[in-house]
Amino acid sequence: MRKAFKALLFDLGGVLIDINYQATQRAFENLGVSDFNERYTQLAQNELFDRFECGEVSPQHFVNLLLPFAQPGTSPNQVVAAWNAMIGVFPQRKLELLTHLKNQQQALYLLSNTNALHMVEVAKSLQKVSDSGLNSFFEKVFLSHEIGKRKPHPETFIWVCQQMGFEPADVLFIDDSPQHIEGAMKAGLQVHYYQDAAEFYALFS
Repeated sequence: MRKAFKALLFDLGGVLIDINYQATQRAFENLGVSDFNERYTQLAQNELFDRFECGEVSPQHFVNLLLPFAQPGTSPNQVVAAWNAMIGVFPQRKLELLTHLKNQQQALYLLSNTNALHMVEVAKSLQKVSDSGLNSFFEKVFLSHEIGKRKPHPETFIWVCQQMGFEPADVLFIDDSPQHIEGAMKAGLQVHYYQDAAEFYALFS
C-alpha cells in the first residue's frame, strides 16, 4: 500500500509527451549516420549528451559536434530536425488529467532530463493541443539544462525536493526509465514506474 503523498513529480518524455527514439535514429541514418546507435553510445561515453542536458554545451556547439558524423553537405538545420524527430504529441487525456489534478489543489511539479533544442519542439507540440504553456500546469518546472543537474543522481532528487519544499517521502515521482526510478528510490521518494497508460490513469481514479 502506497502511503499518502503531498506532491506529484512528473517526468516529461514518455510519461506526459510521446517519445519515439527510433524516429531520431532513422532520421540520422537518412543523413548518412549508419551506425547512429554506436555513435550515440560513443558520444554518451564522451559525455556530450550528458553535458548538453546539463546546459554545459550550447545548442550550436552540440550541432557542430554532430555534423561531422553526417554525410557531406548536411546542414545544421537538418541535424536539429533529426535530433528533434523523437518529440511526439501530448495526449489530450494527460493534459486533462493535469488540469483536473491542479483544480483539486494537488501540488504538481515536473523534472525532465532535456535540452534547449528539444524544449523548442516540446513547446510547439503543446501549442497544437493547448492554449496553455507547460509552466501553467505545474507549480515549478525543473529542466536539466536549466538547473545543471540530471536524473538519475539521488542528489538531483534531493535538491529538487528541497526546492519544492517537501520531504522526499512525501513526493510521488513518476518516470518511464528504470534507472531514474532507482535513483529516486535511493533519495527516499515514493515512485511509480510508468510502463502502461492504464496503470498510470488508475493511480488517480
